[in-house]
Amino acid sequence: MNEAELGSFLFILPICSLIGLPVSGWLIAKYDSRYLLISGFGIYIIALLGIGSASKIEFLMLAVCFFAFGLRAINISMNTQAIQLQKRYGKSINGSFHGIWSLGGLCGILYATSTLYFKISMMVHLGSVVGFAMISSLVVSIYLLKNDREAGGNKLRLGRPDKFIFYTGLVVFCAAVCEGGIYDWSSVYFREVVQNELFTLSYLVFMIAMTVSRFFTDTLIQIMGMKKLFFVSASVVIFGVSILILFPTFYPALIGFFITGVGVASIFPMSFSLASQSKKYAPGMAISIVGTYATVGVLLAPPFVGYVAHLFNLNLAFLIFLGAAILLIVFSRKAYQHILT
Repeated sequence: MNEAELGSFLFILPICSLIGLPVSGWLIAKYDSRYLLISGFGIYIIALLGIGSASKIEFLMLAVCFFAFGLRAINISMNTQAIQLQKRYGKSINGSFHGIWSLGGLCGILYATSTLYFKISMMVHLGSVVGFAMISSLVVSIYLLKNDREAGGNKLRLGRPDKFIFYTGLVVFCAAVCEGGIYDWSSVYFREVVQNELFTLSYLVFMIAMTVSRFFTDTLIQIMGMKKLFFVSASVVIFGVSILILFPTFYPALIGFFITGVGVASIFPMSFSLASQSKKYAPGMAISIVGTYATVGVLLAPPFVGYVAHLFNLNLAFLIFLGAAILLIVFSRKAYQHILT
């Protein structure tokens, strides 16, 4: 594929993910979340193998569609399981789950890099991942929560949006703009703005900072509460991104990405925990709705950053992340104003 074809092709993932949101929301409202999690994970790993083995563009597109749907089903059902377990514990533990997710991402990066270094074929690479995923999922599936479907709040109500869910969704949207945007543009920033050949180093530093910080999220919530931690986290993101804009050189940039990773770390875990407090929707349905905002943020942010970078430069385009962090403070306060309505 040429660049234009690849750009169009990459839209398949977020678009199919958006299509999968209402379907996943309906399924999780009708059945226990573990059924959606197990089936979604099965679709996800089989589709991954399909991506590695596809020899024609039509088969690749189909595999990516199923991959996106499986990912969305996992996202909603996994967070629902985590929130329901958190309720039984009676204290915040969701941050640690997101920390383990980020740790898995780091392991994936290291394994993928190793397969490239040793010139292992894509089929062997993805096949080994699928094999490990199937075995591990069979082992852990017996420990998933059962009968976690709540009796009420499982229907999506059309019409005037619920203000609490609306503002919580906007918080998630801002978080997705910051986190997803840094995912996609950190390496490009390091190569084009800092002009360093070790361009993956910035992404690695960001991921390490976010992974480690997420394991402290629950402790920080207990110390200062979620409302204050939203403000602190967004302020840390503002500080980190400001360093990236003002000091685009090697060591300041690494420090900026590290600080930004620390700031971003707590926002997603807290947002899903906040959504579960909805008085109108059951946790699974609430997470499904706010998850739509996250998908839209991931869909819109990277190309928008690219357009701004093309008009001006990538350094100034990072002002988008700064604006998203400022708006996050505003929307989180609005969400708390409507939490009881």
